Amino acid sequence: MVNEIFDTCEQKMKASIEHMLKEFKTLRTGKVNTAVLDNVKVDYYGTPTPLDQVGSVIATDATTIVVNPWEKNLLGDIETAIAAANIGVNPNNDGDQIKLFFPPMTVDQRQETVKQMKGMGEKAKVSVRNDRRDANDKVKKLEKDKEITQDDSKSAQDNIQKLTDKYIAEIDNILKDKEAEILKV
Repeated sequence: MVNEIFDTCEQKMKASIEHMLKEFKTLRTGKVNTAVLDNVKVDYYGTPTPLDQVGSVIATDATTIVVNPWEKNLLGDIETAIAAANIGVNPNNDGDQIKLFFPPMTVDQRQETVKQMKGMGEKAKVSVRNDRRDANDKVKKLEKDKEITQDDSKSAQDNIQKLTDKYIAEIDNILKDKEAEILKV
């Protein structure tokens, strides 16, 4: 019973880190990444559709992304959606495709990106701590219902705390590495 609680807790903590890493992909670092457009939704015949499902999205070099729609009549809608997404660049529509030219990041932009990244990391830490709280509550309920002894409860809570410390440290290491990557000119 306690092992199930422990395993579930660990799975949730891993999921928190995976979610944080997925969020990091939307951040802009020195080189452009097509993931900055992941949250852009295009009005495709009345349905909000991810940009990569209405055309190809390619990073042609370190500062340029090209969007080639599969239907040319969507050019205006794609251009509007990108402009509304506020990703820091204006779309350039040449009648065939949309080009996004990203200027090199300034020091201020890099520091702002680091702030956003740290906020995402803090959310992941809060999620890990919430997972710890939920697991501890389940262990305490087992103890209260006399399904486990007080010693088993204490031991389980200690193990859950060790697990929490491990994942918080992992988040801190990821944040430190990502910060160095973003601030590197």
